[in-house]
Amino acid sequence: MGKLVYGDSGTEIEFDDRVLTHLQIVIGAKLRRRESFFFSWKDDPAVGDGRSSIWLDSSVPLYFRYNSNKVPALNREWITVMTASANSGAGLTFIEEPGDHSTPLPKSSA
Repeated sequence: MGKLVYGDSGTEIEFDDRVLTHLQIVIGAKLRRRESFFFSWKDDPAVGDGRSSIWLDSSVPLYFRYNSNKVPALNREWITVMTASANSGAGLTFIEEPGDHSTPLPKSSA
């Protein structure tokens, strides 16, 4: 499991490395254009089974930490779907990879 570390808050959100790679591409594209947005996900039952959101802005430092040194193959359809979500009024909402129902839910800690 990789981690997305949000700003200086100490908040760490765990994602599978494959998921994190795709999120980095979508989030990076938005932030390069200086577009701020919410990023939301459903929490893993181990951390309360609720949902979480963070505000992403180019002024907030993000750190993507991968467990593996291998870069996974990219799923362009997944990137397209998540980019459309990120461009919506609701912001980027984590979705499972199309055709894959084994993606673990993210775990966050402050």
